Amino acid sequence: MTTKIATLETIAAALDDRLLDAGAGGLPIRLIASEDDPALEALSEAERSWVEAQGWKPKEGSVLLLPGGVRGVSGVLLGTGDADWASRTPLLTGVLAGALPEGDYTFASPLPDPGLAALGFLAGLYRFTRYKTCDEGKTKRLVLPEGANKEEVLALAAALYFGRDLINTPANDLGPAELETAARELANAYGGSIKVIEGSSLLSDNFPMIHAVGRASDRAPRLIDLRFGSEHAPKVTIVGKGICFDTGGLDIKPSSAMGLMKKDMGGAATALAFALLAMRTKLPIRLRVLIPAAENSISGNAFRPGDVLTSRNGMTVEIGNTDAEGRLVLADAISFADEEAPDYLITIATLTGAARVALGPDLPPLYTDDDGFAAGLLSSGSAVGDPLWRMPFWAPYDKMLKSSIADVNHIAEGSFAGSVIAALFLKRFVKQAKRFAHLDIFAWVPREQPGRPQGGEPQGARALFHFFRQELGRA
Repeated sequence: MTTKIATLETIAAALDDRLLDAGAGGLPIRLIASEDDPALEALSEAERSWVEAQGWKPKEGSVLLLPGGVRGVSGVLLGTGDADWASRTPLLTGVLAGALPEGDYTFASPLPDPGLAALGFLAGLYRFTRYKTCDEGKTKRLVLPEGANKEEVLALAAALYFGRDLINTPANDLGPAELETAARELANAYGGSIKVIEGSSLLSDNFPMIHAVGRASDRAPRLIDLRFGSEHAPKVTIVGKGICFDTGGLDIKPSSAMGLMKKDMGGAATALAFALLAMRTKLPIRLRVLIPAAENSISGNAFRPGDVLTSRNGMTVEIGNTDAEGRLVLADAISFADEEAPDYLITIATLTGAARVALGPDLPPLYTDDDGFAAGLLSSGSAVGDPLWRMPFWAPYDKMLKSSIADVNHIAEGSFAGSVIAALFLKRFVKQAKRFAHLDIFAWVPREQPGRPQGGEPQGARALFHFFRQELGRA
């Protein structure tokens, strides 16, 4: 099967030549916090005159090329706005990608976090060009900043590129089978194992809701089960929503809401991005990634509003709206994960538009009842520029899921608290896991930001990696 999915090999090739070893030569990049920054005084008289003539001010993200040198550039100024820029915009160095001409560069100013500065640069260079007939990209390379770990920076960048490529790939080239292929490649690359339950086997193996959601498509649904690490290590299980395209089913979406539905497998992409990080850096965990992969399509055998489905754990679920299919496939996968009582069970899903109404596209809600777990995840997200915001499992809202004919309805009437109610539905399927968290991500950058080109984004993957590295004493 020929596809246009990025492979780990192509991603490695894209990154391999972009980060030079420390000590290599390059044009200096100076970070300028204010108009009286000493670094400005250190410039030559001609350079200071150029800055003044251009009317350049060091506002956050502003870039000025200094004239001279072999290719017409002698150096670069990057405005940071103030000295606290790193806490506000950790990937600010990503703005350099679009502003610099081809060449090699090196940071000539102290950096609050050299690794994040290097990652921001690489993250900003990302472009999804698989369908372009002519790629006019120029080679821009960065010298590894002193104090940064090259392998870790490359691992983080590879995880971002991998997740972004999966989300950006259109559904005609990325369905459940291709998502499985990506997971298999990842497992094979780093010594993991993988098992897949596909099609009608979902029924015989008791995954009825995954099958129900995916049965209307001619692309068979499946449950992807990737494992890595010692069975004696802490058990970390990630369940990522893998709806490769969502028409809404019989409750069909309007075209305005369907245009970005290739990204409805963003939870799966984020889970695999985290897996790449954990496996490549040999994080001391017993990792399990479960991806219920399906396409929510329309045909004569599509599941209907008003149907009652029996879930893996025996709970009966009344279907209130076929466009809320993600929580159904997650429920079966959560029950399966929960059976082995993992130390950490985390769901990641592009689950609700309500989350975007509440917090916008950049800030995914985080749900957990464990205060320590929440604090650690929030702190980690803030530290690496992959932010999360805690939302409550508000127990009084659970009654909104009441059904008159089944154990539960999977949606509530009305539009209030949609993200909270979806999270409460998922929580009903967690019985034995020691800690549970749910991330309701958008997985998309609607407008370009520093280090975040417009397009797919595996939100939460770097926050989770930082948390577990800290939690397990590997910082």
